[in-house]
Amino acid sequence: MNEKAILVGCQLPHEDDERFAHSMEELASLTKTASGEVLLMTSQKRPKFHPATYIGKGKLEELTASVEELEPDVVIFNNELSPSQIRNLSNELQARVIDRTQLILDIFAQRAKSREGKLQVELAQLRYALPRLSGQGEALSRLGGGIGTRGPGETKLESDRRHIRSRIDEIRGQLSVVVEHRKRYRERRKTNNAFQVSLVGYTNAGKSTIFNRLTQADTFEENLLFATLDPTTRKMQLPCGYTVLLTDTVGFIQDLPTALVAAFRSTLEEVNEADFILHVVDAADANYVGHEKTVNELLHELEVERIPSLTVYNKKDAVHSSFLPSPKREHVLISAFEAGDLDRLKRKIEQEMLSLMQPYRVKVPASEGRLLTQLRTETVLQETVFDEEQHTYTCKGYIFANSPLNGPIQKYTARKGAEEKNV
Repeated sequence: MNEKAILVGCQLPHEDDERFAHSMEELASLTKTASGEVLLMTSQKRPKFHPATYIGKGKLEELTASVEELEPDVVIFNNELSPSQIRNLSNELQARVIDRTQLILDIFAQRAKSREGKLQVELAQLRYALPRLSGQGEALSRLGGGIGTRGPGETKLESDRRHIRSRIDEIRGQLSVVVEHRKRYRERRKTNNAFQVSLVGYTNAGKSTIFNRLTQADTFEENLLFATLDPTTRKMQLPCGYTVLLTDTVGFIQDLPTALVAAFRSTLEEVNEADFILHVVDAADANYVGHEKTVNELLHELEVERIPSLTVYNKKDAVHSSFLPSPKREHVLISAFEAGDLDRLKRKIEQEMLSLMQPYRVKVPASEGRLLTQLRTETVLQETVFDEEQHTYTCKGYIFANSPLNGPIQKYTARKGAEEKNV
């Protein structure tokens, strides 16, 4: 059964009307994703947030009347609230009060499937909860920490804090093991010379749908925010026959709480290891420009601007009336459900990969079957011509400079001393 919610926002002078409206709409989408039903959306313009109650006295009285009339299960505020604001609002409204950060954390908790994802969510929740433990003050403190000053025992508050800090340390330790494990996987992929492509984008832009169509995978996809939390990597075959690795990542969102950015940084490390980035943008969303800007800013924070990228405008069959692709970045406009568009996207990826490889032309004796097989699977073999007189195959294609195949080919060329050409 869906929980009923009232949404409350506060617009500051630096925020224009359009951005604020999009932010409130996004809060409604987040509420829906968390299985909530929006009864009422209300907002106020203020020069700054009220330090005690977030909104002003008059608006608070109006909100109290709405709560009494509509009897919501929860009142959700569009910004992160301080511990005192949550306490004051709860007392005044006589209702459960949460903020945008708690709402996002709740969604993450529902969606996390892997061990790492669950640990990351718990860590973010504990970091959020620690400064918000209520009941601070001398009445709850112990007398002291030295000989002759010890009190009768820990208070509930101090016990809770100690437990949370202990659990945070424990999770950090477990996460470091998981992160190290994934790091070894990434290193193995690099050693195997795999070309890695990462899908990034605003939440609900269609990344998982594109990922599933390109790789024939079955990653969860739905018209909800944060449908994907755990990074998933699958093989994808390009038109030339070469197999690359494609990774689906967690969606970005504007005003993502700092605790969450920190908690999911290791998840986003997959993007740092990519050879090519596909930035997926929902062309049907009215705020597609803001979404694109948010992702670009977060990519800048992750220091991945050095990695080649392609902007993929998705949902071309339902583009917004104001849609205009960014002239500053290379882009394609596609529909994830059209095979021709996906093939075009694969060819774009192939072009990018070939630009990072080196051409080769080599003659391989027919007896070198293993080498010929490796050329077919580990390089982009574009042409093979058999010479019946010499019993050799002239092979032309592209190879990565750091490919382990370069060594065997060069050794063979040096030993035979033929007119073979190598990379």
